[in-house]
Amino acid sequence: MSGSFLVRMLIGLAAYAATLVVSQKMLANHLDSVTARVLLSLAPMLPAIFICFVIVRSIAELDEMQRKVQFEALALAFAGTALITFGYGFLEGAGLPKLSMFAVWPVMASLWVGGVIFGNVRYR
Repeated sequence: MSGSFLVRMLIGLAAYAATLVVSQKMLANHLDSVTARVLLSLAPMLPAIFICFVIVRSIAELDEMQRKVQFEALALAFAGTALITFGYGFLEGAGLPKLSMFAVWPVMASLWVGGVIFGNVRYR
């Protein structure tokens, strides 16, 4: 991936971190307005959307082989996350603790990274 990808990604991550900190501090002030609480809660999604666009654009700029590796890694991440979260849903029915939706992205990201590593080794 190019240097411009890294710059755009770092800008997005910095904006995400700043928005998250500011929104959480403002939410801690116990705002009475439900609308304000909802908007502040969702504020970190704006830089997250920017990060998604950066990722999609950077994949579009890859050569065919690297796009193939990314596609296969994303397919693995999608299917693996679906199986893991669906399976854990059954385990919750058996009494295991309920997990937050925040647990889904780290699972998907880990499988994606693992898939990219595997693909790069496989196609060397």
